[in-house]
Amino acid sequence: MSFSFKPQYNKILNKKDIQNMFWRSIPYEHSWNYERMGNVGFTWALLPILKKLYPKKKDLSIAMKRHLELYNVTPYIVTLPLGIAAAMEETNVTDKSFDEKSISGVKLALMGPLAGIGDAFFWGTLRILATGIGTSLALKGNILGPILFFLVFNIPHYLMRYYGSFLGYGLGSNVITQVQSSGIMDTVTKYASIIGMMVVGAMSKEMVSVNFITKIGLGKNSTTVQSLLDGIFPGLATLGLFGIMYWMLKKKMNPLLIMLIILIVSIGAAYFKILGA
Repeated sequence: MSFSFKPQYNKILNKKDIQNMFWRSIPYEHSWNYERMGNVGFTWALLPILKKLYPKKKDLSIAMKRHLELYNVTPYIVTLPLGIAAAMEETNVTDKSFDEKSISGVKLALMGPLAGIGDAFFWGTLRILATGIGTSLALKGNILGPILFFLVFNIPHYLMRYYGSFLGYGLGSNVITQVQSSGIMDTVTKYASIIGMMVVGAMSKEMVSVNFITKIGLGKNSTTVQSLLDGIFPGLATLGLFGIMYWMLKKKMNPLLIMLIILIVSIGAAYFKILGA
């Protein structure tokens, strides 16, 4: 099976729609939040396309809700998943047999790998290179220092954003369609969803820390509750907290209220020497 990554505008969307998505992706991080991270910026960039694809308010609401789920990726490559999502939403409209759940599955599956690549290149490599060039000139009083820093970092950044939009749309419009016609779309959807859940689980483990400092025993034989729990099941405390949060969300509790409860409980537990760093 051969794939073409060149966009083919033969359905509903056109080149102007993808270009507009690129411009709207620039303030992606301006609405970053601790609840669902970059979901608002992602949805806002995609909104004109969703409005074009779903003229009925009910269908538009469902599509917007689909993209307002938790999402986080390096802002400089966000147009790649945006383009893929746009193409898959278009396929969802033009092909009634298309499984719309695969849109979220593919998005989540790509989130971890793309974020890793984007962070390593833009934050870990390009920014350091640009800083080195700019600083060496700025220390000598040369006005080219900050100018070159700005150019070295932002020219590749905007090129990636712009062409990533069309690469993503080409991937979605051509590859997804061919994969679907081959009869393996169900398998792709299944494994994309599994990988997506693994990514969310890994993020929860890495970004959440629970440390019980209460000691059991006396003298040299004493040990902390955290050490005991880690000996039974590493990460058990984090898993337990995740389960409580999931239960609270299932009870339709407001996420902001949940965050406030966590804050109050954490401060109280730290004060009474139950939790610590």
